[in-house]
Amino acid sequence: MPTLALNTAGLTVEGTERAVRLALASGITHVDFHPGTERDGVARALRSAGRQNMFLTTKIRKAPPGTSPAAAAERLRAQIDEDLRALGVGNVDMIMLRDSPDCAVIQAQWAALEEALAAGKCRAVGVVNFCESALRCVLATAKVPPALNYFMLHVGMGPDPQGLRSFGEARGVRTFAYGALGEPAPSGELLAGEALREAAAAHGRAPEAAALRWALQSGAAVSVRPTAEFSLEGGSACADGPRCAEGVRARADSFAWALSDAEMAALDALRSPGGNPTLFSSDGCPGAFKFPK
Repeated sequence: MPTLALNTAGLTVEGTERAVRLALASGITHVDFHPGTERDGVARALRSAGRQNMFLTTKIRKAPPGTSPAAAAERLRAQIDEDLRALGVGNVDMIMLRDSPDCAVIQAQWAALEEALAAGKCRAVGVVNFCESALRCVLATAKVPPALNYFMLHVGMGPDPQGLRSFGEARGVRTFAYGALGEPAPSGELLAGEALREAAAAHGRAPEAAALRWALQSGAAVSVRPTAEFSLEGGSACADGPRCAEGVRARADSFAWALSDAEMAALDALRSPGGNPTLFSSDGCPGAFKFPK
């Protein structure tokens, strides 16, 4: 799996297509998207640019509260077929399962996801925002363990927030991180932090570039938005013009330089701004974010 991914979260159809095309032109081939609007933007990019070496990662929608395990599994099967038709492909590279407060739902959906893997509809399977209890649930019955757990990781949380990373990786579940700048919007405290700004300045980089480099250099795969223009209310942005193109190029440049051991140690030691790695989990995990109605 390519270590750096374009995160299309909150983009419009047009913005997703533009961001994907810019990413491919900059050498980023991993595209991380949601079903629906973002998926449709990826489909447009696929039609115009071709599959090429594109690595496609998507996610399963959460089943509504009260859905039975059998019905949740059937919803998953239907979504996979719908997504493949919309994308115009026979398979995607990675499908990730969102958590549920009901362990039986997680286990039924995971079994259906294993069916999709065996049928060649995807090449790998992972999970999204699984806290320790959710991981224990899926691992209890999984024939194929999750390849990865997708959760928030940024400077200030430490390299192993709440022990979730070490818990998963000890069981073969690798870390795929999002939110290198903070969520659900960029963190002013994070980007203004003295240690981060000093490390960035030492390499002639912006603080947001140093924040991304820290996450990558920690050994995690990282999904990053095309620019720092995103919020809970406004979604994400990749407008026509130089700003998004420059943002994508800056992210693609993350492998052209490295933080020193001393800089990594200083950033590892920070515990502010803190954060819950599974912020966007369901009520089955502690500290879940409550979206405004």
